[in-house]
Amino acid sequence: MKFLYVTDTHIRGTTPKNRLDVYVDTLKAKLEEVVELANREQVDVLLHGGDVFDRPDLAPNVVGQFAKIFMKAAMPTYVVAGNHDTFGHNPETISRTMLGLMDSFGVMKIIHPGQPVLVEKNGVKVQISGQPYHYDLDQRDPKLDYYPVNETEADVLVHIVHSMLVEKALPEGIPHTLIDHIWGTTADIILTGHFHSGFGIKERNGKYMCNPGALSRVNNHWTEISRMPKVVLGTISSQGISLEEREVTVAQKGEEVLDRSFLEKAVHQEERLHSFVQQVKETSQFQTLNMSAIIQDIASLKNVEENVKQEALRRMTKVEEGWKDGEYG
Repeated sequence: MKFLYVTDTHIRGTTPKNRLDVYVDTLKAKLEEVVELANREQVDVLLHGGDVFDRPDLAPNVVGQFAKIFMKAAMPTYVVAGNHDTFGHNPETISRTMLGLMDSFGVMKIIHPGQPVLVEKNGVKVQISGQPYHYDLDQRDPKLDYYPVNETEADVLVHIVHSMLVEKALPEGIPHTLIDHIWGTTADIILTGHFHSGFGIKERNGKYMCNPGALSRVNNHWTEISRMPKVVLGTISSQGISLEEREVTVAQKGEEVLDRSFLEKAVHQEERLHSFVQQVKETSQFQTLNMSAIIQDIASLKNVEENVKQEALRRMTKVEEGWKDGEYG
């Protein structure tokens, strides 16, 4: 059984301020190459690690343009929902999003928790399961998100998680899970996204962790200047598992599409913003001014009744759904 894995396409209709090209045209070219590669390699499934879209309520005309590209794939496309694909980072809102619409029309199929897909070829059964981004991801027991159950009596378990799985610890306050802490997973292959820089392919005792990095470079971090977008081709057979990264050849070098002058200006603005936020914190009860961070703070509260917490999150989700031009973190 062969598969192609891509993640974090962040489809949007506008060009980020830090880019020098026309973002839509560049992303279309990259996705065209990805689909052509999948068809040429005759993979059985195309897998997507989430954040298909950059916001859940993207304009239908933009969605339609990219849906036509995905529909060129000769194989089914399976995806898990990322934090940008839903309102308020809440997977329960998926039916009201553009990713939910893609699922309804069969352009791609969403893999929900507890509803794995079974692919059987040449006598080998492969279970593909998924865990979408949610409030408590990388904060609760990792076994709940990274240890799939073999519900189909499969020979090999592939598990897709839109999570902050990383090699090294991140600064305090950023939820994450270390690769070295989950090598005991029941999965044979864990495919992740969300962490745009990626970490490539890691293997230990026949198990694999993989994040090729985001297909799109939408932020102005220094690491994006040197990084080239990649996908992963995988082969699963009775002889074992083989994974390899493939660079997207139409992607231009970071310095050709990312504006360094804007990057330097952004660093200065970030410093000024940090100073301003610190002043606000010192004179008020606010711990954060960021919507996504507020949601994370509420979700992590342990001394609040669950029904109260869920109601607070539900109301904030409804507020975010009402925003027409808001930014999603």
